[in-house]
Amino acid sequence: MHYVNPSREVLAETLLAAGPDSPTLCEGWKTAELAAHLYIREHRVGAALGLAFKPLAKVSDDATRKTADKARATAGYAKLVEAFRAGPPAISPFKVPAVDNVANLVEFFVHTEDVRRATDRWAPRALDEDYSTALWDDLVKRAALLYRGVDLGIVLVRPDGPRHVAKRAPVSVAIVGEPGELLMHAFGRTKHALVTFEGQPDALALLESADIGL
Repeated sequence: MHYVNPSREVLAETLLAAGPDSPTLCEGWKTAELAAHLYIREHRVGAALGLAFKPLAKVSDDATRKTADKARATAGYAKLVEAFRAGPPAISPFKVPAVDNVANLVEFFVHTEDVRRATDRWAPRALDEDYSTALWDDLVKRAALLYRGVDLGIVLVRPDGPRHVAKRAPVSVAIVGEPGELLMHAFGRTKHALVTFEGQPDALALLESADIGL
């Protein structure tokens, strides 16, 4: 099953319910900036280049800020979210299902949780088993990159048994959790991921201070 479209719907509804000025787990962004980011990456190729190429990051940052500010000033936040919900334009590479899945499956899950978990009261969502498996499969492909800044071996472990060695080293730490929680940790949302750890105290302290994510 293709989970990106349902995930897009959930993210759009989460953004609309939160309004334009709610906190997120994305540093420096409220929900208006997050909505602007999601719109720009699919609709404005030139401005979105900074998301992939750091020398152009200022272009993307400026476009995100201006789009968010305009949405606030014109009461256009709902319109911005609806434009994101409608999906990419016909000529966008995101229209190709394989590209859409690679680029957006995890993106939409993490950003939905960025809004949900920025509040004082939140609980993990009950995810469809096949959806969880899809998230796990994606995480396995990305894990080495996401934990590249950690000077430890990293083993990701699901409570139902599957495990993946993300990185090998003489000293390792196991991170245990459901696929969605492991994703949140791997993408740097370490304080908001419901995971447990297995390892020596020194290794766990090193993991806590490590640079994790993109």
